[in-house]
Amino acid sequence: MNTNEIERFIPHRKPMLLVDEILSRTESEIVCRKTFHEDDFFVQGHFPGQPIVPGVIQCECCLQAGAILLSADAMPSGEETAANGSVPVATRMDSVKFKRMVRPGDTVEIHVTLNDQVSNAYFLTGKMLLNGKLAARLDFACSIADPAPPTAGESR
Repeated sequence: MNTNEIERFIPHRKPMLLVDEILSRTESEIVCRKTFHEDDFFVQGHFPGQPIVPGVIQCECCLQAGAILLSADAMPSGEETAANGSVPVATRMDSVKFKRMVRPGDTVEIHVTLNDQVSNAYFLTGKMLLNGKLAARLDFACSIADPAPPTAGESR
């Protein structure tokens, strides 16, 4: 799936859309790809002369892949998340580990597995691979939040 298709599943948009492509997806696993670039805003000034992708951005890549994984399956009606206004929200990150530096020009594979569901809470594991080797790993939880109520003067 390309960017236009990904945007159907999650509300993230450039410059914060951090998944370029979906390689495979089942009910409990997703594999995505992301290529980082020298002009990405988050590497500007992050170790000048030796830029690296911040760990929080690597985590966010996994969170977004997890949101895509949950998007259609988590919606009671089967609608895509972005289509009905529901928003995937991270509620916890545990056991975060960074094993390799990720730099502009690198392409990573993002693997996310759904481990468990309790009510509207989803428990997942994310792994980022660089050249087939583990670069980052985290356990995380998220829930699907109801759409925000319209503000004064706004209608849906």
